[in-house]
Amino acid sequence: MTSPTIGVFALQGDVREHVQALQALGADVVAVRREEELDRVDGLVIPGGESTTMIKLADVFGVADAFRRRISEGLPTFGTCAGMIMLADRIVDGADGQTTFGGLDVTVRRNAFGRQVDSFEAQVPFTTFPDPVHAVFIRAPWVEQVGPDVEVLASVPVVLDAATDDDDERADRIVAVRQGALLATSFHPEVGDDLRLHRLFLDLVDM
Repeated sequence: MTSPTIGVFALQGDVREHVQALQALGADVVAVRREEELDRVDGLVIPGGESTTMIKLADVFGVADAFRRRISEGLPTFGTCAGMIMLADRIVDGADGQTTFGGLDVTVRRNAFGRQVDSFEAQVPFTTFPDPVHAVFIRAPWVEQVGPDVEVLASVPVVLDAATDDDDERADRIVAVRQGALLATSFHPEVGDDLRLHRLFLDLVDM
C-alpha cells in the first residue's frame, strides 16, 4: 500500500515537529511553500505559529488562493492552534483585515486563552479516544460557534471570572472539531509522543 504524501505548510510555524510526527506514522512528508508542492499532496497540515504572519506570507508568495482552492475542493487538512484559525470561516479578535484560507464552518476567537504567559497544559477528554489527550495550549484560540456539519471532538472548562471558582462561572470551550476531511485543534498535538491525532488525520486522508 502506498503511503500518503502529506504537505506541511512551511512558510511559518512549527513545521519540524509535525514533519517528525507524520514520518513516525509512515507518511511521506513535503514542506509546502509553492503551489506546485501543494498540488502533489494528499493531505495538508497547517501548524501552530502566527496566523497573521501566515496569511501575509501566503499572499506575498502568491499561494493563498491555491490553498483556498485545494481546501474547498476537499483536500484533507489538519490545523493546529494558528492552523485552526487559518481554517476557520470566521474570526473574533483578529487583526484588522485578517483573512484565512477558510473551509471550516466555525467562529474562532484568536488568543482566547490569553498571552504567552497564560500558556498551560491539560488532560483533555476526546469523543474519539478512550483516554484523554495531553494538550499544550500556547496563545491558543477556542471555537465559539460551530455550523451544523461540524462535529465537536473536545472541550475544556474555562473559568469566566477569575475571581470566583463557582460552578456557574464556568463554561466549556470547544478546542477540537472535525468537519468532513477537515480536522482542527486549539492546542499543539505535535508536542510530545502522543500521535493519536496525527493518526486520526491520516485515517481521514485514506478515506
